[in-house]
Amino acid sequence: MNANHLVYMLSFFLVAIFAITRISTAQEDKWWPSKYGADDVIGAINEVTSAKVQQASKLIKQGKVYDLQLTLQPEGPAFPPRFYQFQLMYNNIHKSRWLGSNHFSWSDEVIAGNLGTFSQVDCLGHAGIEELFYNGRPWGEIATPGGLKTNSCDQIPPVVTRGVLIDIAGYKGVSVLPDDYVITVADIEGALKKQGNMKVEPGDVVIFHTGWIQSYWLKDNKRYISSEPGPSTEAAKWLIEKRVTAVGADNWGVEAFPLKNGEAFPLHQELITKNGIYLLENVVTEKLARDKAYEFAFIMTFLKAKGSGQTWGTFAAVR
Repeated sequence: MNANHLVYMLSFFLVAIFAITRISTAQEDKWWPSKYGADDVIGAINEVTSAKVQQASKLIKQGKVYDLQLTLQPEGPAFPPRFYQFQLMYNNIHKSRWLGSNHFSWSDEVIAGNLGTFSQVDCLGHAGIEELFYNGRPWGEIATPGGLKTNSCDQIPPVVTRGVLIDIAGYKGVSVLPDDYVITVADIEGALKKQGNMKVEPGDVVIFHTGWIQSYWLKDNKRYISSEPGPSTEAAKWLIEKRVTAVGADNWGVEAFPLKNGEAFPLHQELITKNGIYLLENVVTEKLARDKAYEFAFIMTFLKAKGSGQTWGTFAAVR
């Protein structure tokens, strides 16, 4: 074998190693298919088994119900350019509109706006990494002008499971966390220890109390929507390891905003896109924190808008 053959073989060998390395790296970066299977469309709701529902029912000792949702109203702040409008139509003001010999009258309402406002559920078709969404599905394959063909909110069932409130504001000894405060794993573990050495378990819905709604909602709307405290990406990975079903907070986007490193909503990508974990935004937590109600049966229903990537949610806690 002459020198030219040696150079050729060495070049081929190096190219082969480079190609194998690139393939291995690509596989390491590949976050799909989901642990729940390539055809899965409900993500971490798979963690809510019948046994989990039964566990939640056993947490009801007092029969006390907490309403965890905001009231839909045009005055409420929303992440721009989202909006909400409401108009009441009085159908009973003219005798000509009364029905029947008993003069039945009624009212009707017309609404317009975005589903990504107020108390809401971010479903699996809401957040992506470039063109890919949950389970590696390309946007061009799942989206139509009439809505999402899959990864949509109408595909998920109501949820009844164990809920855990993590009172970070209380742990820090403040009524509200600072703007864009990043909640660390140490914060979470410290708060859980303070709350009685609580554990986070598979299928749980974890909700953070930051004090944001009670401090700024309808009081300082500009501040409310311009920033917010929330968990770090490392905290998101901690929650992923616990196999939670959903993560919520008493603010408009759950995660800290804005981030100083230039990233945009990395928590959404880690939880929703890569792991099928839902985000619950604008959850009202003030009374739970006040009563030190850290563990409860959590109930979530929502507006089943066909093809939607996010939707209005109805959240309740029962003790």
